[in-house]
Amino acid sequence: MNLFTTTTSSSSSKSNFNLFTSSQNINKHISKFPFIIPCKTTHLTLPPCYSQQKSSHNTKTEAVKNADVGIEEKEDSFNKDRLVVRRPVKELSDEEVGDVAGSGGGDGGVNSSGIIDATLNEFAKKMPMFEPERMESSSGEKPLTVNLDLALYKAKILTKNFRYQEAEEILEKCIDYWPEDGRPYVALGKVLSKQSKVAEARATYAKGSQATQGENPYIWQCWAVLENKLGNIGKARELFDASTVADKGHIAAWHGWAVLELRQGNIKKARQLLAKGLKFCGGNEYIYQTLALLEAKANRYEQARNLFRQATKCNPKSCASWIAWAQMEMQQENNLAARQLFERAVQASPKNRFAWHVWGIFEANVGFIDKGKKLLKIGHAVNPRDPVLLQSLALLEYKYSTANLARKLFRRASEIDPRHQPVWIAWGWMEWKEGNLDTARELYQRALSIDSTTESAARCLQAWGVLEQRVGNLSAARRLFRSSLNINSQSYITWMTWAQLEEDQGNSVRAEEIRNLYFQQRTEVVDDASWVMGFMDIIDPALDRIKQLLNLEKSSYKEPSAYSPGDNESTDDEASVSRYSGLYVGNDLESASGFDLDDFIRNKLNLDPDQLDVLLEKTSNPSVVRKVNYPRRRIFRPEDKTAATLA
Repeated sequence: MNLFTTTTSSSSSKSNFNLFTSSQNINKHISKFPFIIPCKTTHLTLPPCYSQQKSSHNTKTEAVKNADVGIEEKEDSFNKDRLVVRRPVKELSDEEVGDVAGSGGGDGGVNSSGIIDATLNEFAKKMPMFEPERMESSSGEKPLTVNLDLALYKAKILTKNFRYQEAEEILEKCIDYWPEDGRPYVALGKVLSKQSKVAEARATYAKGSQATQGENPYIWQCWAVLENKLGNIGKARELFDASTVADKGHIAAWHGWAVLELRQGNIKKARQLLAKGLKFCGGNEYIYQTLALLEAKANRYEQARNLFRQATKCNPKSCASWIAWAQMEMQQENNLAARQLFERAVQASPKNRFAWHVWGIFEANVGFIDKGKKLLKIGHAVNPRDPVLLQSLALLEYKYSTANLARKLFRRASEIDPRHQPVWIAWGWMEWKEGNLDTARELYQRALSIDSTTESAARCLQAWGVLEQRVGNLSAARRLFRSSLNINSQSYITWMTWAQLEEDQGNSVRAEEIRNLYFQQRTEVVDDASWVMGFMDIIDPALDRIKQLLNLEKSSYKEPSAYSPGDNESTDDEASVSRYSGLYVGNDLESASGFDLDDFIRNKLNLDPDQLDVLLEKTSNPSVVRKVNYPRRRIFRPEDKTAATLA
């Protein structure tokens, strides 16, 4: 009765009351509710889920006690306050909801505040927008990011020391703590690949790509490299493509994809990929170097020099670019330029084993045998775990010194890396030349037992076939040649050697058939110069005056100044590159070099030039090096697998 007369005093209040009573059907006084119903139609009606409750149970109780405050007073405070949607710090349990509902008082009815609080509580649990993320975790707080960097570095050191199991454990913990970071997945995938755990490596890369939502280009690229090594070319292309989609500026993906296409003979596609790499990533020494090698292969040497110049300009410390450039000049018999470029390569990277090795072979080939040996000894002194340097030095010692010294060097190289096939092959070749046929066969067998599907295995089978041909075992020689061609059908030397064998035996028809088979099955790699004309249309014109890339003007050659250990090597890039900007002529090696090799290794490598032989003797002394006991293995019989392949 009083309730009706109170609500009819105002038309707006009546409408609000009718709306509320239709939904809740509660016969209680308005003042009993813990929230305020606006009485002015000009304001928005506040729904129950937007109640202005305090953030604790105590403040809710106070709100219930102060519910009799006048509506006019509450309207003013309501207009001033802003509506804030947030989850209470403390949620009400079922018992607390029952207590609040039971403490409402008044006519013995159920308290609307308790009902609404319980409804909101259940609604908030179902709606994530009402639940801010909570940082509490039963496993403790998340470690700082700096711990990830330290763990990755430790795993890298363990991997270098071949402690793969420990590295795996560390990287797996990193993935557990930082699943959104792509670096642990990349590192773990590489560790597993080194152990030939292909399935585990694939699973790691797949897990990483999902955890990073496909946005990490490094994971895609490493996965593509793995598939490429396994011969899954189509899968590798898809993964390289995914890497470039994830990040167009990831230069390693463009370059790796281009190298894949080059090996498949797709020269035009490779050029397009390299050009896109330059467009999206800017100047890069690896891209320029690969393009230069393509130009050199197509006999466009001036264009190759310009590209090499761009590569060394992008990074004067790029030892690989200097070496590749020097090798091109060496093939063109520009020996003076080649030597100076080799000197520049070792200055750029004094401990680079490839630089010392290729330079030493070059000097030996042009007649400077002692200097070639010296360079290989320097390379071995700074890279004592590299078997290739000892292998080349052993071959030089065999050719110009004694076989016994060469044997010691071969034995030492085989102990450094027992799975390095070229060492066993070269050693077998030397023993064959010395007339030790059984030893040579055993060494060839040892090389094939490592892996019988590689290019080195194909060369080993070809060399073994020649050995059997020379001693008159023609049927064995034919089987070995067949086996070699099963691995590498593009080997011109193997085809022609087999044809010559048949020719010597009077089988001219068979020899002609073999030559025809070679020309029928060989892969023809065709490249033209049309790409050069369209190159500028692809490259971004903002690239450091790229239009001078294919400039055919010949400038005069300037000889580089002698190396001074006290000079600052971080000189201006233009000055360092301009020394090699011309066309290289001249082969007067005796009087042209101003590079002081002895002074360089003293200051940069802390080596005494007079102690190189002593250092080599320490690593190859028979009293220090234990004797290699070859395990008894089943004799490799090529007819088991490949005899029926070619009739």
